[in-house]
Amino acid sequence: MSGRAKLTVFAALATLLTSWSLSPLVESQAWLLQAALLLAVQGAVGAGARRVPLARSLTVAAQLLVSLLLLALLFAGKVQSTGSGPLSYFVTDFGSLFAQGVHDVGEYAIPAPLTDGIQLLLVSGVLLIGLLVDLLAVTARTAAAAGLPLLALYSVAAGLSGGGEASWFSFLLAGAGYLVLLLSEGRDRLAQWGRVFGTAPRGRGAADSGISSGAVRATAPVRFGRRIGALALGLALVVPAALPALGDGLLGGPQDGEGSGGSGGTISAVNPLVSLQSNLNAQDNRVVLRYRTDSPQQGDQYLRILALDDFNGSKWEASGRALTDVPQQMPVPPGLGEQVRLGSTEVTTNITASDGYTQRYLPMPYPATSVEIGGKWRFEPVGRTLVGDQLGRDKFQTVQGAQYKVRSLLLKPTAQQLQKAPAPDPAIRAEYTKVPDNLPPVVAETARQVTEGTKDDYSRAVKLQDFFAVSGGFRYDTQTASGTGSQAVARFLADKEGFCIHFAFSMAAMSRTLGIPARVAVGFTPGEKQQDGVVNVSMRDAHAWPELYFQGVGWTRFEPTPRSGLNVPDYSRAQAPAPSASVPAPLPSQGAVQPAPAPSASAECPPELKKLGECGTNAPQQSAAGDGGPAVTTVLGWAAVVAAVLGLPLLPLLWRSRLRARRLGTGEVLAAWRELGDAAWDVGVTPDEALSPRRAAGRVVELGGLEPDAAAAVHRVAGAVERALYAPPGGEVSYPGLADDVLAARAGLLAAAGRAARLRALLLPRSAARVSWAVAARWSAVAAAASARMTALRLRLPLRGRG
Repeated sequence: MSGRAKLTVFAALATLLTSWSLSPLVESQAWLLQAALLLAVQGAVGAGARRVPLARSLTVAAQLLVSLLLLALLFAGKVQSTGSGPLSYFVTDFGSLFAQGVHDVGEYAIPAPLTDGIQLLLVSGVLLIGLLVDLLAVTARTAAAAGLPLLALYSVAAGLSGGGEASWFSFLLAGAGYLVLLLSEGRDRLAQWGRVFGTAPRGRGAADSGISSGAVRATAPVRFGRRIGALALGLALVVPAALPALGDGLLGGPQDGEGSGGSGGTISAVNPLVSLQSNLNAQDNRVVLRYRTDSPQQGDQYLRILALDDFNGSKWEASGRALTDVPQQMPVPPGLGEQVRLGSTEVTTNITASDGYTQRYLPMPYPATSVEIGGKWRFEPVGRTLVGDQLGRDKFQTVQGAQYKVRSLLLKPTAQQLQKAPAPDPAIRAEYTKVPDNLPPVVAETARQVTEGTKDDYSRAVKLQDFFAVSGGFRYDTQTASGTGSQAVARFLADKEGFCIHFAFSMAAMSRTLGIPARVAVGFTPGEKQQDGVVNVSMRDAHAWPELYFQGVGWTRFEPTPRSGLNVPDYSRAQAPAPSASVPAPLPSQGAVQPAPAPSASAECPPELKKLGECGTNAPQQSAAGDGGPAVTTVLGWAAVVAAVLGLPLLPLLWRSRLRARRLGTGEVLAAWRELGDAAWDVGVTPDEALSPRRAAGRVVELGGLEPDAAAAVHRVAGAVERALYAPPGGEVSYPGLADDVLAARAGLLAAAGRAARLRALLLPRSAARVSWAVAARWSAVAAAASARMTALRLRLPLRGRG
C-alpha cells in the first residue's frame, strides 16, 4: 500500500474514532456504522480521484457529490414528499429532514432518541469533518492542520455531553486517531527522502547521524511532531472545559449540579428558556402529566414547578437555598393572612407523570399543604418546591412514572383585599425588589407611564397586566428569540412580540422598579379535561407567569400573556366586581377575535389564532395543506447554494476568458504572445522561457500537433514578436490579424488535444498558476516592505547602554 493510500485510511480512521465522542448524545449508536461505511466510500472516491490524477478542487468536488448522493439514497423516504422530481427532493424533502433534525435536537433531552432527523445531522456532520480531514491530510499533505476539524468535532461533542466517565475513553480514541495520522504522514514524508521517521540507531555516532553517541535523542522532525500532538491534545482537554454543557432542560430532565443529598443540600439556579420554548413549539405535543382533582375551579389550577426569584442582569434564575426533609404538613405559605386562609378551600389532586417525563422538580398546585409521593425528595421552604434527591453518582430522583397526591389551598382573594393590603415585610421588599444596575431606564420609565395615576400596588399590578395583555399592542409569538437579560426586556418592550417568558419576565422586572415584590413562576397551565374527568397536561401547556407579593395574601399569580386559552384570575381584572354580561371583561384570550355563532364564520381565522391552533379541529389541516411547499426564502437560499456550487468550477474558465479578452484587446504583440503561450500551456505544452520566439513557436507547433493553418498563425505571431524585440525603433511590429491568429492557434491546440485534455484546458487551465504566483509575489513585496520599515524604525530608535 502506498503512503498516500495509508494516509487516506488513517484519515478516515481518525475521523471515525473522534466521532465516537458523539455517542453519548443519542440513545443508539447505529448511526456509527452508517458513518463508517460512508467515510470509507468517501475516502475511496478521493483515492481514486488522486490516482487519475484530478485537480484538488475536482477531487473534493467528486467526494462531496458522492457523499450527497449516498446521503440522499440512505435517507430517501424518511420524510413525506411534498413534490415530485429530484429538485423537489433535494430542496424540499431533504431540507425538511434537516429542519426536523434541528428541531429534535432542541426538543429532546440527552441522550436523545435516534430520530431520522438527528441521524441525518450526525452522519452528515461526520462526513463533512471527514472530508475536511481528508482534504488537509491527504490532498494538501498537511496532517497537522487536519487536527483542527477533529478538535472542533471532539470539543463540541464533549461540551454538549457535559463530560463524564465516557469522555476519557472518547478523548483517548480521538487522540490516538490523530497521533496515528500524524505518525503516518511523517513517515511517508520522510520516506520520500530515504530517511526513517524515528530516532537514530544506537550504534551510530555524531559523524554519521548528527547526534551524540551517548543518550539517543529524537530528531528534529520527531520533536516537532511531538509538539504538534501535545498542543492539539492539550487544546482538546481545555476547550471542552470552556464550553457550556447542554443541559436537559427545565421541563425535560435533570440538570447537572442541581441539588445534593443530605440535609445541607441546596437548590441551584436553572435556566428554563431553551426547554420551555421548545416545548411550546413541539410538534408531537406529548402528554406529560395526567391528574384528577376535586377543585371547583379546575381552570385556575396551574401546576407550578419552580420560582425564579433572582434577576442578576443577565438572566432570571432560582436562588440557591437550603433543602430540608419533606414535612408531613407543609408550613403556612409566607404572607398568607388568616382572613384569606379561612376563605380558601382545600382541594386534592392525584397526579400521574408519564414515563418520558424526567423532570427533577415536582409539578404541584400552589400553595401545597401536603404531598404523598414515593422516592427520595427534598423540600425548599421559600419557593415551596420539591426537588429529587441524589440517588448515586450522576443519578437523581425524577418525576418519571410517579404517582402522587397533593393537597393544596384554593385561595380566593378579592380585589378589595389586595387593594387594601398593608406594606410588605421589609425583608421581603428588600429581597424581591432588587433590579440590576444595567437595567435600561426605559423599563422603569415605561412602568411609571403605564401606572400613572394609581395609588396602590394592586392597581399598579392590574395596569401592568392589562398593558401587556390588552392595551399595549403586544403579540404572542413562540418563534421569537429567547432572552432573559436586561437588554432583552427593553428589546421586548420595543418589538412588542414574544411568548410567556418575555411577558412574565418583563412584568416582574417592571413591578420591581415600582417597589412591588415580584418573581417568576414556571410550570404548566391547567391542561385539557377529558370526558372521563382526567385532565391531560401536554408539552404545549408549559408556561411562565409573574407572582407578585401582597401582605395578607402572599404570592399571587397574574397573567399578562395574551395567549388564547389562559384564564385571568378574577381578582386581577381591570374592574371589580366583574362587569355585567352586556359589557364583557377584556380577557386576553378574547383579544384576538370575537366568537361568532355562525358556522360559516369559523372558516376565516386570523393568523394570530392559526399560530396558536385555536381555529377549530379543521384549521391545522387546512393550514398544513396551504403550506405544503417551501418558503420563498428557503427556495432562494437553496438556489443561491446551488448556483454557488455550480458556479465555483466555472471561475477559472471565466478568469481565462476575461484575461484573454484584455490581452488581445490591447493590440500589443508581447501581450498576444503571452496569451498564445498560456493557451499552449493549458493543453500541456509547458512554457520554456530560454527559447527564442522562433524556436518556441516551432516547439508549440510540434508538441501541440497543429494543422498547417494553425501552425502558420503561430509563426506569424512569433515573427511579430521578433520584430518587436529586435527591429529598430519606429518600425511597424504589429499587424491587423494578430488577435485572430492567436485565437486560430488556440482553436487548433484545443482541436488537436484529446477530450479530457480539452475539458481540463477549459475548466482547469494550467496557466491559472499565474494567479498563485502573482499572490505570492505581492505577499513577498508586502513582507519585504514591512521588514524594511521595521529595520528603519529600529535604526532610528536610540540605543541604550552604549559607552
